[in-house]
Amino acid sequence: MPSAAILAGGRATRFGGLDKGAVIVQGRSILDRQLTALTQVTDDILYVGAKPPAEYRRLLREVPDPLPGLGPLGGLDAALAAARDDTVLIVAGDMPFLTAAFLEYLARMAGDAGSIGNPGSPGNPGNIDAAVPRTARGTHPLAAAYRRACQPRVRARLAAGELAMRGLLEALQVLEIGHHAIAQFGDPRRLLANVNTPADLDQVQSLAGHPR
Repeated sequence: MPSAAILAGGRATRFGGLDKGAVIVQGRSILDRQLTALTQVTDDILYVGAKPPAEYRRLLREVPDPLPGLGPLGGLDAALAAARDDTVLIVAGDMPFLTAAFLEYLARMAGDAGSIGNPGSPGNPGNIDAAVPRTARGTHPLAAAYRRACQPRVRARLAAGELAMRGLLEALQVLEIGHHAIAQFGDPRRLLANVNTPADLDQVQSLAGHPR
């Protein structure tokens, strides 16, 4: 069973500093929707970088971000250090439509690929560090599954001040999950929608009534 981590430590500057997990989408908060999916996949759910809302604390392990201000890369490092399993699902706290089936698939792709073959052989599936969706919008490193073995490279980038998640992916052996694989689980635009800005929220609300 994988672990999972909701990255909740962002400052949401493009969203007025509000808690995006509390945003209501079709009658339910984003956090509530995420937990409905994640609790079907794992019983080890980390809440990284912030205090969990009181009503959800029984479902979540609070994980402080030991190096605040380093963005999602710092949150990934904290999650990898605290997770019980070697495979960790990383979920941005502003994605309302991720499903249990899709998350389980990502974890399986990373876990299976990371546990077979000779990890020392370039190009061998056993060398995979992460399973990351890719759509026409690019890669989605905050709706992905990572292996604990990539943590030294995460820490090296943190030490060098290289904080971009997409830059990290260039340093890892990544199994990209393409459009056709994602589409087995629903419309990729909906599955991977997030709420960075008020305009994004308008789009998310328009997608809410279209389950696929």
